[in-house]
Amino acid sequence: MRKGNTANARECALSVLVACRRNGAWADAALKAQLGKCALSAQDAALCSRIVYGVMQNELLLNWYLSAYCTQKLDHLQPPLSDILRIGAYQILFLDKVPDHAAVSESVELCRTNGRSAASGLVNAVLRKVAQNKSNLPPLPEGNIARLSVAYSHPQWLVKKLVSLLGTEEAEAFLRIDNEVSPISVQVNPLKTNEKALVDELRGEGVCVTPHPWVPGCLELSGTGDLTTLSAFYNGRFTVQDAAAHLIVCAADFARGQRVLDVCAAPGGKSFAAAFAMENEGSILSCDLHENKLKRIREGAQRLGITCIETAAVDGRAFREEWAGKFDVVICDVPCSGLGIIRKKPDIRYKDVQEFSALPEIQRAILENSARYVKRGGLLVYSTCTILPEENEQVTDDFLKAHDEFTYEAFSLPNGVSAPGHLTLWPQRDNTDGFYLSRMRRKTHD
Repeated sequence: MRKGNTANARECALSVLVACRRNGAWADAALKAQLGKCALSAQDAALCSRIVYGVMQNELLLNWYLSAYCTQKLDHLQPPLSDILRIGAYQILFLDKVPDHAAVSESVELCRTNGRSAASGLVNAVLRKVAQNKSNLPPLPEGNIARLSVAYSHPQWLVKKLVSLLGTEEAEAFLRIDNEVSPISVQVNPLKTNEKALVDELRGEGVCVTPHPWVPGCLELSGTGDLTTLSAFYNGRFTVQDAAAHLIVCAADFARGQRVLDVCAAPGGKSFAAAFAMENEGSILSCDLHENKLKRIREGAQRLGITCIETAAVDGRAFREEWAGKFDVVICDVPCSGLGIIRKKPDIRYKDVQEFSALPEIQRAILENSARYVKRGGLLVYSTCTILPEENEQVTDDFLKAHDEFTYEAFSLPNGVSAPGHLTLWPQRDNTDGFYLSRMRRKTHD
């Protein structure tokens, strides 16, 4: 691999995309691992990241245009040629600061450095045609669903679902936001600082900081580079968490001295939010199946100065008799399809829809089991980072039909919105991740 120029960024990006397709790796994890190996400059690392996410966000659109100029079907090309073509086409069509000739020549070079020299002529010809025709590209397919699917690179099944839920105009707004760069959202740690002091500290480190428009203590950051290198991070003055996830505090109504159970706690953000709201007084039991994830929760708690969190390796579906009826608040942030966080994980959209079909059964089992741990008069909070009703209100509605000892209980958001026991947040409406949140109270007498 060559050193000290932007070609490194392209080679690194190609390695990430190949890892995602061959090994099923998630783009964010594969990118982080690859950047650790490549030792790129900050500028090259930014270009690499932009290419990886840009190709993922626009894959169907890039395929549509490339197919118009390629004599072979893209999925018939030997790997990694299809990704080399997408990398080149993305730069030509979306990155104004990259000259077309550089995008073409460096893509040809990627063929040579990856054992595909024989295909360099094909890559050169196809990308030159894309560059020559970028002001007169082929029209998008006819039909509303097909057009939106290609234009915003979301599978047709998801586009149909969104249109049925939101209508065409708002569905398109959702799709558009999915392809935007997601802000990095962090929560102020009130155990160590306050919002004003943290804003001043971060700006002093060269970070661009914007307070969230309606969630107190939530800041949106840009220009951070590696967050973990900031002294404010090292000293535990903030934790990374989207505004929507932080709203668990509104539904859970945490108070000092409570006993809280976080059933599916990794990576720990909701447990940390509970500790902040409880002023580090009380007890929080954070659970997950995997010890390596629990280790990260413990490390995060230590960095943040939280002492009220303990961890346990537990399957959320397996009943623990000793926990029955013992907790003031039980949080069920269950495994889900993740379709509310496509901005952050663009590759989620390409997962086989059949992989999502088993999720509601798992979610229902976790909710059923977790309800047994709520004391009389306590709260059961269910949440997901998806926007699909079958993983959200259909799960909680059915649960309440089967359990008359629980009932929805209204709660309010910081923007003045009152939720009648549950609500879905949408990125195009609320400037948050897509997120479902519900609050259910156990009656004092069953």
